[in-house]
Amino acid sequence: MTVRTHVARALRASLLIAWVLPSLSGCGGAGAAASPKGSAPIGSFAAARRLPGAPSGSPIAHVVFIIQENRSFDDLFQGYPGANTASSGLDSSGNTVALQPIPLEAPYDVAHGAADFVTATDGGKMDGFDKELIEGNAGKYAHPQYGYVPHAESKLYFDMAKQYVLADNMFPSNIDASYVSHQYAIAAQADAAVDLPVYFGCNGSKANVVNTWTQQQQYGPTEQTCRNYRTMADELDAAGLSWRYYAYATDDWIWAGYSSVRHIRYGADWANVVAPETKVLKDIAKGDLPSVTWVTPNAADSDHSSSDSKTGPAWVASVVDAVGESKYWNSTAIFVMWDEWGGWYDHVVPPREDYDGLGIRVPLLVISPYAKQHYVSHVQYETGSVLRFIEDTFGLATLAASDARAADPAADCFDFSKGPRAFKKFATAPFAGPVPGAPGGRPDDE
Repeated sequence: MTVRTHVARALRASLLIAWVLPSLSGCGGAGAAASPKGSAPIGSFAAARRLPGAPSGSPIAHVVFIIQENRSFDDLFQGYPGANTASSGLDSSGNTVALQPIPLEAPYDVAHGAADFVTATDGGKMDGFDKELIEGNAGKYAHPQYGYVPHAESKLYFDMAKQYVLADNMFPSNIDASYVSHQYAIAAQADAAVDLPVYFGCNGSKANVVNTWTQQQQYGPTEQTCRNYRTMADELDAAGLSWRYYAYATDDWIWAGYSSVRHIRYGADWANVVAPETKVLKDIAKGDLPSVTWVTPNAADSDHSSSDSKTGPAWVASVVDAVGESKYWNSTAIFVMWDEWGGWYDHVVPPREDYDGLGIRVPLLVISPYAKQHYVSHVQYETGSVLRFIEDTFGLATLAASDARAADPAADCFDFSKGPRAFKKFATAPFAGPVPGAPGGRPDDE
């Protein structure tokens, strides 16, 4: 599915979509019902608040945020011991559908825009995934949206979870696809953007527009993809802290979030947006790890459906190993998140926090010498939780609604009362990159 196809599909969707989801607390794994929170007006958090007090002597001086692509929790961690997973789900006809093993390299993709979120969640029934459209060759699978990654392929991720923390109540702060997800990962918001733009970034073209999602959960008018809100980079700059964002490419690249922020794209900070993403391995090896690092993949290493590749786990392991075997290990927290569900079935109802979230559940791995060992956190987290951890660690202000409300993983995922644990390498061989014949960088659909 091309980006253009995906946007056209979203435009063909109903322009009046009512989204009514019950809000589930999920905090601490309790799953108790709670009243839905009201929607915060767009821009209401423009005046950032200062968190009280100074950092509390945390040993963390480096945060690495690894962002992979398009996997629900049930799809990637099905059957993980102690985690909330399901082996089957309902379809729109009320039938029970067993989740089947579908490999990372399966040659098809599942639609996953805002309209697909509404369809799949079906007002909290979680029974509309079979209505999500398929692009590619899924003929051998009777229910191509209802799958899980075979454990032989997800083994490295399971190994990381067993050594550190797996959060099973993690949700994207937004309901839709990667363009918006990657804005939330740097700014805790995306203005009112929803779905995929046809063209990305700040090159001045009038074609660089994206759909919007209103406070009434309806499609609104388009807006430009070049925006100018405050980002985590601005917070770090003001505090004299270093940062870097690694991506396969920079301009016209949907997973390079800062390319859509005008003052970053055309300012001195653009030097901190680095391509290709593999430079992160060399920089760590030569002793150059900033205070905060974002790491995004190329298509083949992304875990994205239709990437025709299964090298994502090895790619993530290579970054984790690079940090773990460096001088930075004892001062680092690594977060591995999948940016949205990618159309794959998940049985947990997303909590309703505001007009744009939360999205369908995704995995979160928390890796650090101070992270709890073989621990499943049931606390409700979202994309903004990783930003909140950065803010609380370094004494920074919050940026927008999602990080202001989000739980900081420090409380449940870490134990700073103990000394750092020694690192044990995950990869059994040097990272070799994509398999021959796999696409090199750009995905067909983000």
